Order: sequence, then structure tokens, then C-alpha cells
Amino acid sequence: MAKERFVEIYNQGIVNVAKVIVDTETGVNYLMASHNKANGTGLTVLVDQDGKPIVTPVK
Repeated sequence: MAKERFVEIYNQGIVNVAKVIVDTETGVNYLMASHNKANGTGLTVLVDQDGKPIVTPVK
């Protein structure tokens, strides 16, 4: 089976959900958040204090 491109590394909440997702090819971390799941979902790159993307080392 092929390696998944995106993996969830953190999950918080049931109604108000926040997840951190990592791109397994680049290591870039994303925050996916939704309020009540019926009102839409947002996705953004997580950045450090200098505004650079947070990158998790990938194997």
C-alpha cells in the first residue's frame, strides 16, 4: 500500500475541532479547524515566531 500523503498528528475537540496535519513529503504542518462541523472548515500553514512554516522531519 502506498504511503499516505497527509497524516494527522494531533486532534482536539468533538464539536469545535482542531487538528494538526503533516504533509509526509515536505514535512510542513497545517492546522485544520472547524466550528460545529456544519459551518465550514479552515486550513492554514502553521508558522513559527519568524513566520516560517513549521516543518516536521520526514523519513
